Amino acid sequence: MKYYLIAGEASGDLHASNLMKALKRCDPNADFRFWGGDRMAAVGGELVMHHRDISFMGFAEVFANIRTILGLLKMAKKDIAASRPDAVVLVDYPGFNLRIAKFAHELGIKVFYYISPQVWAWKKNRVYKIKRYVDRMFVILPFEKEFYDRFNYDVTYVGHPLLDALPQFILKGKAEFLGDNELSDAPIIALLPGSRTQEVPKILPVMLQSAREFPEYQIVIAGMKNLGPDFYAPYVQSERVHVVFDQTYDLLNNAAVAAVASGTATLETALFDVPQVVCYETSWITYMIAKNLVNIRFISLVNLIYGKEVIRELIQGEMNSEALTGELKRLLRGDKSNLLRKQYEELRHLLGDGGASEKTAEEIWSEMSSHA
Repeated sequence: MKYYLIAGEASGDLHASNLMKALKRCDPNADFRFWGGDRMAAVGGELVMHHRDISFMGFAEVFANIRTILGLLKMAKKDIAASRPDAVVLVDYPGFNLRIAKFAHELGIKVFYYISPQVWAWKKNRVYKIKRYVDRMFVILPFEKEFYDRFNYDVTYVGHPLLDALPQFILKGKAEFLGDNELSDAPIIALLPGSRTQEVPKILPVMLQSAREFPEYQIVIAGMKNLGPDFYAPYVQSERVHVVFDQTYDLLNNAAVAAVASGTATLETALFDVPQVVCYETSWITYMIAKNLVNIRFISLVNLIYGKEVIRELIQGEMNSEALTGELKRLLRGDKSNLLRKQYEELRHLLGDGGASEKTAEEIWSEMSSHA
C-alpha cells in the first residue's frame, strides 16, 4: 500500500515515525511519502517537506505567514493528487491537516487521523468536518473518546504514544551525559523553552532570570539543533548556563527540577518524574484571541488529563521572574515535589497500557486490506 503522511511538528515526527514502523510490520510492502522530519526519514520513504519549514504557532504568527501556508497547502494537494496514495495519514497539525483531509476525501482516498486536533478546547464545530472527511480517528487522551461520543462520532482510543516512544530511547548514564556536555556535578535546573523561533525569545529570558536565583544549581537549556547554536548564543552569557542540543530526554533524566513551555514537553517531563512548572507567553494579539476562543481551564497536558491543577501554570502576565522563582523554590523544598511524583504515578495509569502505534497501524491495515 502507498501511504501519504503529514506531521507538522517535532512531536508529530516522533509519533509518525513509530506509526510508520508499525505499519511496515503489518504491511511489509508499505511505501511512504511524507511531510515530517528526520525520524520519519530514518524509517524510509520520500520526505517531501521538513516540519521545520511548515511549523507556525499562534494566531498572529499564522496570519503573518498566511501566504506561505497557502502556498504549502497548494503544494501538498498537488503532490497528493500526483502520487495517488491508497491512504492519507494525518498526524495532529489541524489547521493544515483538516484542509488536506477534505481534499483527499474528495479524491476518494481513505483518510486516517492519528492524534486528534484539540477540538474539545476550541472550534468544536470542526467535529462536523472531521465526521465528514475522516474515515477513522485515533485519539490518545482518555477524555477524547467521551467528547466525540457526544457528537455521535465513533473514534478509537489507542492510549498515548509517548508510553511507547520513551522506552525506545537509549539514555546516557549520568557521568556520560555530564562529560559529553562539559557539565559539573551540581544539580540541574532544566529549561525547556519550546522549539519555535516565535516562542523561545518570549519565554527563555524569564526562565533564565529565575534560574539564576539558585546559585548552587547549574542551568541547562534544552536546545533544538534546527534552531542552531547562534540562536541560543545571546542567552548563554554565564558559565552556569549551558545548552544541550537534541538531548531533552537525557536532560530530564538528570534534572532536579524543570521549567517547561506548554505542549507535549509537560507530559514528557512528568513521565521522567521531574517536578515542573509550566511557563508560557505568546504575542498579546494571539493571547487575547485565544482567551476569547479557547474553552479550557488549563494549557498543560498533565492538568488537562487530571481535570485539575496538578502542576502550576504561569501564563502570559502571570509569567514573571518573581512568580517563577517562588514556584521553583516550592518544588525544590521537597514536599510539593513528593506529592507531584505520586500524582505522576497515577497519571501513567490514566494514559493506558501502551501500544498506541501498534494498535493504530493494525486498525489502518485492517481497514485498508478489507477494501483492497
